Amino acid sequence: MALTKGLFVTFEGGEGAGKSTQMHLLADSLRARGYDVLTTREPGGSVGAEAVRHVLLSGAAESFGIRMEAILFAAARSDHVEEVIRPALQKGTIVLCDRFMDSARVYQGITGNLEPAFVETLERVAVNGVIPDRTIIFDLPATVGLERARRRAASNSPDRFEKEQLETHEKRREAFLDIAEADPRRCRVVDAAQPPDVIAAEVREIMESLLSEGDEPRSSNAEAAS
Repeated sequence: MALTKGLFVTFEGGEGAGKSTQMHLLADSLRARGYDVLTTREPGGSVGAEAVRHVLLSGAAESFGIRMEAILFAAARSDHVEEVIRPALQKGTIVLCDRFMDSARVYQGITGNLEPAFVETLERVAVNGVIPDRTIIFDLPATVGLERARRRAASNSPDRFEKEQLETHEKRREAFLDIAEADPRRCRVVDAAQPPDVIAAEVREIMESLLSEGDEPRSSNAEAAS
């Protein structure tokens, strides 16, 4: 079942917050009800962006500085939007994305200490009018999230961001909460320390509320995705 206009929902939060798990649980729930659903992720999600993902998460671009990393993230996002997200929304698909523009605001902007104007310009070019209808922010103390992430990656080396200091991760947590406070219409905060089934039920309620809005104006540009 395709919607008249697609819906774009992003999943944000720090390392180990459970975003990916909850995104796939929601996708399964929606598909069981007959909705067309696409799950995707950032960095990545398209052929070009997946190539850039390896460069970014391996740390290969780190020596070139945070500004270069931010430009690479934006390039990957632009390809992802134009090749995957926008076409899916045009078809009436519900697009669920693990990380999007808010991660850039937090990781490159807040803890990367890049100038707000620079980050905003990159974002505007990269998303090109495609703004999430709803963003779910999974809030978790950095100590808990990092422990989860490190257990998950026990058989692999930590990625570029998992290796960073606890203070940096806690600063990111606060930055995500600041984003939610500044944009309450788009953002919803979920306590990610709750049991997974409780979190999943809360995520479904958030999605149900969005679906029930029907033709009310939403934060994303209908024209931008059409």
